[in-house]
Amino acid sequence: MLLKEVIEALIFASQKPLPIKEIVNALRRALEDSDDEPVRALAKLKEAEVGAFLEQLRFEYEHENRAFQLVEQVDGWVLVTKPDYAVWIRQLYPESKPTRLSGPALETLAIIAYRQPVTRADIEAVRGVAVDGVMQSLLERGLVRIAGRAEVPGRPLLYETTQIFMQHFGLRTLEELPNVDELRRVKLPTATPPVTGELFPPGAVTATGEAAPAPEVSEAPEETPEEAPEETPEEAPAEPGLPPAAEPALTPENAPASPDPSTDHAADLHP
Repeated sequence: MLLKEVIEALIFASQKPLPIKEIVNALRRALEDSDDEPVRALAKLKEAEVGAFLEQLRFEYEHENRAFQLVEQVDGWVLVTKPDYAVWIRQLYPESKPTRLSGPALETLAIIAYRQPVTRADIEAVRGVAVDGVMQSLLERGLVRIAGRAEVPGRPLLYETTQIFMQHFGLRTLEELPNVDELRRVKLPTATPPVTGELFPPGAVTATGEAAPAPEVSEAPEETPEEAPEETPEEAPAEPGLPPAAEPALTPENAPASPDPSTDHAADLHP
């Protein structure tokens, strides 16, 4: 039993693209069910060795004139039929018709693919038209998704491509896009973000395509009447040349009467 046949069986039986890491894990977990020498030998293989066998297997399929081929996609390896036989294979699935993208959708998708993450306002600046309907269609098909918000005034949404986009166009990485280095260096028009603190004119539209918010009018704080300072009586100035009046001495005659007669000791002051 050779490694090539085992890998071929794993990829054929898998219902989804199979990454190299999952192939290695399957080879190692096989020791739980069998202790044969081939099983132990395959369990010692590393990811680099498995990757080399996958490349060898793909090369053989290409030169043996098979009706299928081994393809590495963004999320793993998978066996697929060649496009030359699509007209016959399509007869097995008459209800499944291939979905085609319109010209505007392809243009919008290309801008996102080469400039991602990108805002809708920047896409419209390149195309020169609104892309609301096109963006909604691409989102529903799963070809693009929301990647976050841009750090500019208004915080518009950012869009990027998905793994479905990569599988649809047979890409492993974005670097495999045609003329990716050259097209990324081309300077494209971008939307002008609103200046922070600038009031929007009536009917203006922000970078997100939504109506600009009305300027907030802050209410002036209510004025509270200031309390007039308490007037303190001013002491009359003393007449010049005269000393200040002295307080009268306390005598039995001018002593204040006690409110309680039983405690009145004013009589004790008389001889």
